[in-house]
Amino acid sequence: MNPQNLIRRYIIVGERRFSNYWWSSTILLGSIGFLLTGISSYFNSSILPIFGNSNINFFPQGLLMSFYGSLGFLVSLYWWLLIFWNVGGGFNEFNKKEGSIRIFRWGYPGKNRRIDLFYTLKDVEAIRVELQQGFDSQRTIYLRLKNKREIPITGIGEPLTLKEIEKQASELANFLQISLEGL
Repeated sequence: MNPQNLIRRYIIVGERRFSNYWWSSTILLGSIGFLLTGISSYFNSSILPIFGNSNINFFPQGLLMSFYGSLGFLVSLYWWLLIFWNVGGGFNEFNKKEGSIRIFRWGYPGKNRRIDLFYTLKDVEAIRVELQQGFDSQRTIYLRLKNKREIPITGIGEPLTLKEIEKQASELANFLQISLEGL
């Protein structure tokens, strides 16, 4: 048997999604605009010509704009750090050759940054799919172990269609030769 058929690896994107780049950039640009407007009102002059000569008093409008600009800048900075650290990114590896399962994720910086879980194929009881419908519908695939512990193996913030979840869960259950529950 081909060794490639004995190993399956699913990449989990984490924070490096297009939507996160978009929103962190948008918030950064908006917060810089608010901050520059607030600073301009404090000095009663225009810092950049594109902002024009506005008649905004520093107290209370300029002060409030400076506050919102600072707050937006900090939120954007935090979001960019999450993207840089790729929090939540990693992979799921199912290895029939070695009889092991490895679930790896990147976390926040510190001593527990690397989340690296190892299980044997013998410990796995089933693949379970959970579907929650509603405004914020969630579709999650769980790896259920014999000790009744359930480990989510789908990425957060990666909305998959019902067809994609069904296909991925059934392929994985067939590959591992275990039961599929929840569909």
